[in-house]
Amino acid sequence: MSATKAVMHGAVSIVNAIATGKGATLGISLNVEANVDATPGTGIFFENRESSLSSRLISAVIEKAVPKTDLEKNKIRILIKSEIPAGYGLKSSSAISSVVSLACAKMFRPKVTDLEVLKYGVEASIQTKVSITGAFDDACACYFGGFVVTDNTNLRIVKSEKAQEDLVAVIFIPRSRKRGNVKKLKILDGVFSQAWALANNSDYWNAMMLNGLATSTILNSDPRILTDLVESGALAASVSGNGPAIAAISKKENVSNVKKVFASMEGTTIISNVNNKKAEVYEM
Repeated sequence: MSATKAVMHGAVSIVNAIATGKGATLGISLNVEANVDATPGTGIFFENRESSLSSRLISAVIEKAVPKTDLEKNKIRILIKSEIPAGYGLKSSSAISSVVSLACAKMFRPKVTDLEVLKYGVEASIQTKVSITGAFDDACACYFGGFVVTDNTNLRIVKSEKAQEDLVAVIFIPRSRKRGNVKKLKILDGVFSQAWALANNSDYWNAMMLNGLATSTILNSDPRILTDLVESGALAASVSGNGPAIAAISKKENVSNVKKVFASMEGTTIISNVNNKKAEVYEM
């Protein structure tokens, strides 16, 4: 039997990529782990403790990451452990597809590149309709950490740099998962282009605020919350992904004040350090 374990992290949005095909993201420290083992036989067996995860997505990733000849002679078992709330815009699907891809590639494609690992997950996300764009920007931040600015359409990393170590993400998870029509984000493609240009110039906080104001008007969030968060000490705030989670980035000394903004709202608040650490994979 051979076995591998891969670990990577979540992320929050700086610029949503749906409108233009270009996005920007920031890694956070909530993590996800994939344990994969292979024994003689056939079939993919998903031993999952997280009921909200998609076995269809994971099967599609495995079918891309593992060569067909190896799939035909191995029984592959996979177990996912995730700290990332699913379905709130915190990149759980990108983290899961990428971590599964990395664990399988380590086992069956030892010379695989980082970009190839990411492509398997992106292609599976599009194939299974988990993501409209494939969320290459999200996958990159989960995989590499730090700030990542991408051209999703061409699967190209335009900029990647470390974040300050004293930054914290204050994330609000609403009780309701209701969100607006994400396809309507394209109405404001010019605004998202401007936000992306700011991110590409390393002006991440203004990019995030512009993204937040644009997304909140379409995705049923109150944009006044974003200004309240900044007034309380956040560097920037935005709807993360397609929501409904709201993420505020703050220096550590301002976290308690930023957190108070969410106190009267129905839901839970998560505190997570930013993450600059690249994904890791081990042979077991």
